[in-house]
Amino acid sequence: MIVTKKKWVVFKLKLKRLTRKTIPIRFSERIDRINRLLRGWLNYFKLSSIQSKIKKLDEWLRNRLRYCIWHDWKKPERKRKNLIRLGIQPDQAYAWSRTNLGGWRTAQSPILGTTITLKRLKLRGYISLLDYYRKTKYH
Repeated sequence: MIVTKKKWVVFKLKLKRLTRKTIPIRFSERIDRINRLLRGWLNYFKLSSIQSKIKKLDEWLRNRLRYCIWHDWKKPERKRKNLIRLGIQPDQAYAWSRTNLGGWRTAQSPILGTTITLKRLKLRGYISLLDYYRKTKYH
């Protein structure tokens, strides 16, 4: 089965809708909706050879989730406290919590990439696209 360009675009748009920062839902509910969508889509296209595209999409989706988390923290003081909880030094957390970079750029920065890791997202219930694809592909 071949995944057409249109199917990729539609799938990414659905993921983008689920990861909008302005949707007022709990993070766990957001993760549940994303997991349902990706399970259905990947089960349908599991016979396709799409591993490299899935890897890129998975990285993009994790950045979208980091962006949602950053936006949910809202105020600089809350951002600072949460960064400290995630293991950042207090002075560095203070500087990063008051960055004037945009939210999307901050989500892609090393500070969130090293603190809100794939392991932490998995603990919150996130299913990695690549892991799920590999599991369904070979079983």
